[in-house]
Amino acid sequence: MTSANSAIPARPDPVWDEVSALPIQGDDSALIPMSLTPLPIRVYPAYAKLGIPGAIPECYVRPEVHRRLLMAAHSLPAGVSLVVLDAWRPWRVQQYLFETLFEAIGTQHPEYDEAALLTHTREFVSLPSRDPQAPSPHLTGGAVDVTLCDQEGRLLEMGTGFDEAITASHTDHFERHAPQDERQRLAHKNRRLLHHVMLTAGFTNLPSEWWHYDFGDQLWAWYRGEAAALYGPAEVETLESRWRKQLCTPH
Repeated sequence: MTSANSAIPARPDPVWDEVSALPIQGDDSALIPMSLTPLPIRVYPAYAKLGIPGAIPECYVRPEVHRRLLMAAHSLPAGVSLVVLDAWRPWRVQQYLFETLFEAIGTQHPEYDEAALLTHTREFVSLPSRDPQAPSPHLTGGAVDVTLCDQEGRLLEMGTGFDEAITASHTDHFERHAPQDERQRLAHKNRRLLHHVMLTAGFTNLPSEWWHYDFGDQLWAWYRGEAAALYGPAEVETLESRWRKQLCTPH
């Protein structure tokens, strides 16, 4: 186990064609809500709080992801909690985020062609996909967006806000660019701590986002060199889907 003070290593950006080509075993474990989880995990569904169309006021994950998040949270120093900002994400939310960022980048950089726009958008938002063989990571219940807070619920300094689509959001930014002030020094320390506890719990990190971690999806499998991913696309059970199952089951 490496020290929480160890540098965050540089990692390559995903080669998405290789990621989406990995087979999926198809673990069918049901999604479970994070909001019932005790401290030291806090749940703050960021997209619902921001009023993003289609966002849900809960963070759902696979059971094994839940267990590993607890492992990470319990290894944090006293007075520090893990905050889950997003987990399973409806496809329509993924589509909204992708299209919104794509348009914003295009407005800011009119010189970019379609390929460049796609590349820069995918740096921070993956393609919206419900393909059973290549789903968006957050559609699987294996991807989570997390940060840290103190015992009074105040978010710790991470250098950028959640979902800021700038190079300073790259996980190893402060390894490559020495912190210039106390705020950046705190962010450097906190990113290392978050990275350490999450990787020790078995997650992988998307290098362009300090907040994004994966377990069991294709992105996780690609970074770990696994032969296959565990999780394909998942859906949250609704009252309608429950009734349909009940009515179709012989009594």
